[in-house]
Amino acid sequence: MFGRKKKQVDESVKKQQQLAAPTYVPFKAPPKNLKPPLENPLSDEEFDLYLRVLKYFQQEGLKIAISEKNQNSQDLKELSIYEKSWLTRECMLRYLRATKWNYEQCIERIEGTIAWRREFGIDTGDEEKDLVNSKLCSIENESGKEVILGFDNNCRPNLYLKPGRQNTKTSFRQVQHLVFMLERVIDYMPSGQDSLALLIDFKQHKDLKENSQTSKIPPINVGRQVLHILQTHYPERLGKALLTNIPWLGWTFLKLIHPFIDPLTREKLVFDEPFVDYCPREQLDKDFEGDVNFIYDHNKYWPAMLEIAHEKRIHYMQRFEKFGSKVGLSEYDLRGEDEIIHIPVGAKYLVDIDENSNNEKSNDDSDKKQLPVFLQNQDASTSTKTTTTDAADANANSNEDDEEEDDSLTVTNDNEKEVFVDARDINELSDQVENKVRVG
Repeated sequence: MFGRKKKQVDESVKKQQQLAAPTYVPFKAPPKNLKPPLENPLSDEEFDLYLRVLKYFQQEGLKIAISEKNQNSQDLKELSIYEKSWLTRECMLRYLRATKWNYEQCIERIEGTIAWRREFGIDTGDEEKDLVNSKLCSIENESGKEVILGFDNNCRPNLYLKPGRQNTKTSFRQVQHLVFMLERVIDYMPSGQDSLALLIDFKQHKDLKENSQTSKIPPINVGRQVLHILQTHYPERLGKALLTNIPWLGWTFLKLIHPFIDPLTREKLVFDEPFVDYCPREQLDKDFEGDVNFIYDHNKYWPAMLEIAHEKRIHYMQRFEKFGSKVGLSEYDLRGEDEIIHIPVGAKYLVDIDENSNNEKSNDDSDKKQLPVFLQNQDASTSTKTTTTDAADANANSNEDDEEEDDSLTVTNDNEKEVFVDARDINELSDQVENKVRVG
């Protein structure tokens, strides 16, 4: 009996010796060997519905309520630059999928979320101005109960939720904290991925002092409130949810809230399966058979996590302004690094580029290959820039009584010549690029 115990201790020590050096901060990006999955192509009908939603939010002077609770009031406000950057192509597609492609409900849902974000206090993108900020939420995370660390097999950033590390009494601030961390994990999403992975561990932790006033399982009303926020204001953001070490009380809680969980969300829940089946070991915490020797030190983790998220938001906003500050730009481009737009506003597909072309072409051909395929009939000897315009911009000088509206891309080169390309023509041409479609 004692020999068996000694053997178990030896194996534990051996495992600790094999672990890498301690990790105290999040990873900035997924490893290069991981790639986001391909996006499901839009049908013509789905694309038409997307264009309707896009045109609605492209309206000049569009005003939206400042409160989700009082959307019918006269307290309205125009979209800010930050809110326009939030209204991406992928954002509209997420809400369309969530409303089963009912574009009127989609518009209503998006307006409701914008009003909620304003009321909740996450509508400026500015740490100093948002009501829900790092100063408010820092105390909630001192025990490491929510951690952004690593990426899953599909390049989704991992958000660990650890109810067993609960360190505060039930309050609305806990909900604010969860929303704050959701916003930060979205900052960590790489180009081509717009969903996250939730890794929920109900394990109790002996290093935390027992506190009878600190509940490890949230009350039903808090659970329902969180579900409402996730399903209403973060639709299609959950890629996968892995749950493990679920106690009896946890199962009871899950059964009680199960009727309120959207059927599409239920399909993404995975119970008590090895996390390594969904996440590379080198991206996974050691507590779940991963190779990452992660140690939570609030004084090290919290400022580092915030700084990385801040850098990524700055990058996102700089590219948003660079590409014209237009509603409907793609998250693929806003989170990317390339100098050109891969998915123009109003386009149906991502237009891929052959990364190896520069090694096989002459300088002129190489310059031409750096353009999206549908623009390669332009003069490659001039430096070509792409800017996107919405239907309202395209028709700015047209008669208001015109019956047809024009979704177009404006291409301006150094000779100041303009070429207008219809968005649907773009899509037909992009179909010829071997249907290489990536998630935006």
